[in-house]
Amino acid sequence: MADEQQFIENGLQRTQIDEFFQDELGRAGYGGMEIAKTPMGTQIVLKAEKPGMVIGKGGKNIRKVTTTLEEEFGLEDPQVDVQEVEEPDLNAAIVADRLANALERGWYFRKAGHTTIDRIMEAGALGAEIVLSGKVTGARSRVEKFNRGYIKHNGEPAEEIVDHGIGTAVMKLGTIGVQVKIIPPDAELPDDFEIYEDVEVEDYIEEAEGVEELLAGEPDDEEATEDASTADEPEAVEEDVDVEVDEEVIEEADEEFEDPDVPDEADVEENLDDLAADVDEELDEDTEAEAEELMDEMEDEEGDEE
Repeated sequence: MADEQQFIENGLQRTQIDEFFQDELGRAGYGGMEIAKTPMGTQIVLKAEKPGMVIGKGGKNIRKVTTTLEEEFGLEDPQVDVQEVEEPDLNAAIVADRLANALERGWYFRKAGHTTIDRIMEAGALGAEIVLSGKVTGARSRVEKFNRGYIKHNGEPAEEIVDHGIGTAVMKLGTIGVQVKIIPPDAELPDDFEIYEDVEVEDYIEEAEGVEELLAGEPDDEEATEDASTADEPEAVEEDVDVEVDEEVIEEADEEFEDPDVPDEADVEENLDDLAADVDEELDEDTEAEAEELMDEMEDEEGDEE
């Protein structure tokens, strides 16, 4: 199976397991899950408002859940761990489920939305957003939003820091979708900054390390000029050098150059005169031939004119 197909299969399986937990553990205040595959099996961590209801009497309910995960979803040796949610008002999944239940019980959507988001902010959240979409008041569907504080919608902080929760309220007019986003109090946002009052700036300026050592290691100007002048001067050559030379080789070279074959001046002049005479003869023959050709052409032209 290709990697892309495997990612799709894993995401689909994760969504189906999450929906199963929402239906099975809704009364216990299901607050989300985390799945991690290990060599020993599949580790599942459940977050719930009431862990006792998830486990059941004598562990009956948790054994039922484990069997369902193994048979219906094909998980190998699932190990389920239940953790209690410390602050339910800061868990987006629990808040979305509560708001959906309030709408099903007949709460007006504005009152339910404002009350819920106020409780989130009172719990210490940095920001929150609630979105209700559907037929909230009449036959025509629309979208209503409730915002408080600071919320992120894009980028890595929106994926890693913001807690998302989804709920569904089944009404007589139709289904209303509930989306909740919460930024917890201890979240570290990339654009956070701090302001210090009555503090000297010099205390927070870091000095560059190693600058004094580098300056101490640099040579002075005079030393640098002396090194440069000495580098340009050629190295002295020792005068007393003993060079061994083969005398036989020198004698042979002298014999070769004693009687060189050099021509006399008279021979050179005779050769030059012969060359000049040959050139003149060739020129005379060429000019006579060209003159004859011209005369023949002129005679032909006169004959044609007559």
